[in-house]
Amino acid sequence: MRMKSILSRRAFTALAGAAVIATAMPVPSFAADVTIPIIVKDTTSFYWQIVLAGARKAGKDLGVNVPELGAQAESDINGQISILENAVAGKPAAVVISPTEFKALGKPIDEAAKSVPIIGIDSGADSKAFKSFLTTDNVQGGRIAADGLAAAIKEMTGKEEGEVVILTNLPGVGSLEQRREGFLDQVKTKYPGLKVIADKYGDGQATTGLNMMTDLITANPNLVGVFASNLILGQGVGQAIAENKLGDKIKVIAFDSDEKTVGFLKEGSLAGLVVQDPYRMGYDGIKTALAVSKGEKVEENVDTGANLVTKANMSDPKIEALINPKIQ
Repeated sequence: MRMKSILSRRAFTALAGAAVIATAMPVPSFAADVTIPIIVKDTTSFYWQIVLAGARKAGKDLGVNVPELGAQAESDINGQISILENAVAGKPAAVVISPTEFKALGKPIDEAAKSVPIIGIDSGADSKAFKSFLTTDNVQGGRIAADGLAAAIKEMTGKEEGEVVILTNLPGVGSLEQRREGFLDQVKTKYPGLKVIADKYGDGQATTGLNMMTDLITANPNLVGVFASNLILGQGVGQAIAENKLGDKIKVIAFDSDEKTVGFLKEGSLAGLVVQDPYRMGYDGIKTALAVSKGEKVEENVDTGANLVTKANMSDPKIEALINPKIQ
């Protein structure tokens, strides 16, 4: 599961006319008849590498060629649109995609769906063309984060009260907006003692999360809690808490996990991680796309689940499998 070994096993191919890359694994000869590309938001992110690993395993199990495609940053919206157009031009059996931005990917997905079936994973788009959509219930994920944060604050102070902030990685991303919505709604209805004093957006970079968190620490001495809505922000916020040695004074719940954020959890810089099942999204995304390409009936919406990981439960076998997935 080491990052270096993962990346070294990938071959990167430049796509003409777009500042993006597409990763492609060697294709078994038996898989040549059926091609189903998977397009993720960011091939450099550990989370998306887990998604790709699931898709890769599905390709091997099902005898399908699965080109692994994606930009190098979740903010590269135009890059993902170009990748989608190029993938469709290759006339695959279907395409699996996680849209980078809800509005911007709507029309491109509508257009792509005129030629091939489109399966959505993780994040939505302003389109009704998806044959099936597999994702975490992100609103519920936000609620889980609020419950986890309230519990951590209560354990620290004895009460579910105090100033908290919510940090969202990028504006306009369907899954992130839903997490934010769920978190804010749960705080409002269930935890009236928690006061949201800041609701900020980043630019897709972990260093921005670090800087945002550092500024919030300086400006808000009574801050007791933070919700960081994705892995990149979790890395940045966790680093800020670690550098300032504030794990016993400010509790942080982040979304998704990698070696770095799990390390922050172990040392106490993060109080919890809301963990999805990205491997399942990748695997079942390809499996569903193959079924659709054969004319089989599939579920329109599939909830792939989310769990709160803390120091108390991280050694549970089910949780261990989610935070330490097998990537081959």
